[in-house]
Parts: sequence; structure tokens; C-alpha cells
Amino acid sequence: MSSSSSSAERLSQIAGHLNFPNGLLQGQVAIITGSGQGIGAETARLFANEGAKVVVSDIDAKKAKDVAESINGNGGRALDVPGDMLDSNYIDELVKRAAEFGNGKIHIIVNNAGYTWDGVIHKTTDKQWDTIIALHNTAPFKLVRAAAPFFRVKDNEPRCIINISSTSGLHGNAGQSNYAVAKAGIQGLTKTIAKEWGPVFGVRSNTVAFGHILTRLTAAKEEGAFVTTPDGEKVALGIPKAQGDSKAKAGFEDIPLRRPGSATEAARAILAVASPLFSYVSGQTISVTGGRNI
Repeated sequence: MSSSSSSAERLSQIAGHLNFPNGLLQGQVAIITGSGQGIGAETARLFANEGAKVVVSDIDAKKAKDVAESINGNGGRALDVPGDMLDSNYIDELVKRAAEFGNGKIHIIVNNAGYTWDGVIHKTTDKQWDTIIALHNTAPFKLVRAAAPFFRVKDNEPRCIINISSTSGLHGNAGQSNYAVAKAGIQGLTKTIAKEWGPVFGVRSNTVAFGHILTRLTAAKEEGAFVTTPDGEKVALGIPKAQGDSKAKAGFEDIPLRRPGSATEAARAILAVASPLFSYVSGQTISVTGGRNI
């Protein structure tokens, strides 16, 4: 066989492997935290479009239900399991319900839930610090630990964990010491999962780090978006309008693409990492930033 025909045969084989008529995630069960809105909701919809059975996890029960009903109404399969990721009992219930929904199997976890609670270092309170670390580090760890029996298996089916990070975790950010530490820390968890569960069980684990994505965390603070802590304190979200306007007027000059990303674009990146197209990628941090910080 000539080298040219051999190369053509290899390309044909590759093309065959990349043919997924029933979707990139057909038959897989995915837990997506924080999927009642924004990037998480878009990720849930994209996963469902690619054949996954999606478990919609969010602290806002109505939003979680709305996302699940929208997916089911469009021919997908979704289950809403609302609750607080800071509640260990809820995490156990989430895994239990997901496994039941998946007939005893869970294939994907996307640790997306979270928010920012900003403050300069000398004014950041213990509560601000502890809450953000708990939400972005401890909760993902507990979810992964609770789901271990469904990932440490040998059934020749794909298993993937995706932890969401930020450029704040890669480079730090003024006013976000708590968030920066948490988002840097999640990368360590990602790598450890890859090293512990990859060799025997084939589990892939990766981090997706976002730059400026249009969500409630980057909208004008004056729009009034907020989250409520378990003890009832309201935490304002967003960027002060003057600061946001100055970036827009500058054309987002620190971003080579000169624009922020959309929630759908962010979700597409998560889908790509979860898909078999990334089957040999593990332990990595994929930056989705429009080129920022290169």
C-alpha cells in the first residue's frame, strides 16, 4: 500500500470516528451545577441537544425547573434537582437523584455553580472569604467525592469532570482575592482527579477558565443582580457601570477579539471539552478568553 493511500485510509477512519449521528454525548448522564441560568443553562441545553440526559442543579428552584422543562419540551431529557451546593446533604441527594435518572450511571460533572463577593484585601471579611472558598473549592470536591462510585468504574464508557475557573484564578484580579484563590485552587483539584482516576478508570478531568463572558457577574452592578447567602445576606453582583463603560469605550483593547464572549460561546467550550473530540485531553486548563492574557 502506498503512503498516500495509507494516509487516506487513516483519514477515513478518523472521519468515521467523528461521525456521531445521535449526538456527541448520546447516552451520557451529566450533572451541571449552577445551570438555572447563564453559562450553566446554556451548557445544559447544548448537552441535551447532543443526546445527554441532563441533571439541572441550581439553588433557584424555579429557574432550574424552567430550564429542565424547556429541554424536555424540545425533545431532550432533563431532570431538575434544586438545592444549595453549600449543603452536604443536598450534594448527596443530587448524586442519588442523578444516578437514578441515569439508570445507575453518571458520566459527566460540570462544576459551574458560583458567584463573586468582591472586596479589596484589607476590607474582605472572613465571611466573604470562607463563603467563596466553600462554594468554589469545597463544594466541587464534595460533589466529586460523593460521585466517586459512579466514576471509579470499568465499563468502557466515557467519564469526564469539568471544573470552571476564571482568568482571575490564572492571573489574579484586584478586588477578588477570595475568588482568585478559589479559582486557582480548582485547577489543583482538576489535576489531582486526572492523576488519581485517569490511570485505571480512564476518567478525564479538565478546567475551563473564562475571561469576560456576558453574564450577571459581568453586567452593570447598577442593574441590581444579587444572590442571597444561606443566612439571608444579599450579595450584589456585577461590575460598577463606570468601570464597565470604560472597557466598552476602549473596545476591550485587552481582548484580541475586541469583544466579550456570550454565554452560548462559553457553553460551547464546555461541550467541546466534554465531548469525544477531546478524548485525549486531561489535566489541562483551557482558557476561553477571546485571546486575553496571551
